Amino acid sequence: MKNKKVISHLKSYAKKLKQNLFVLYLSYKDPRAPWYAKAVAICVVAYAFSPIDLIPDFIPILGYLDDLVIVPLGILLALKLIPSIIIKENLKAADELKRNGKQKNWLVGILFILIWFLCGLWICKIGFNFYKKFL
Repeated sequence: MKNKKVISHLKSYAKKLKQNLFVLYLSYKDPRAPWYAKAVAICVVAYAFSPIDLIPDFIPILGYLDDLVIVPLGILLALKLIPSIIIKENLKAADELKRNGKQKNWLVGILFILIWFLCGLWICKIGFNFYKKFL
C-alpha cells in the first residue's frame, strides 16, 4: 500500500515537472522575462529536450543523476527567476504545447556528442603521453 502511494506521488511530481518544462519553453520567448532568466530557462529546456544526456544513462547511478537532480534543480531555478505573472500566463499555453508533443533539440545533441568526442580525444592523448613516457 505504501509503495503505491510513493509511486503515485512520484508520477504526480514527474507530470508537474514536465508541465513546468513547457512553461519554461514558452517563458524564455517572452520579452518581459529578464535576460538572465531567459539564459537559465533556455539552457534547461535545451538540455531537457536534447536527445543526448551529458552523462549517458548506461553509466550506473551517475547516468540518471542529470534526470533526477540536475534538470529539476534547473527548472526550479529558472522558475524562481521568471516573474510569476509570465508563468501564470504560460500555464494554459503549456498544456496545449504538451499535447502536441515534445520537440527535439538536435543542435544541443550534436554539441554533447562533440563534447564527448573531445573528452575521448583528450583521454587518448593523456594515455598516449603516459605510454610514451614509461616505454
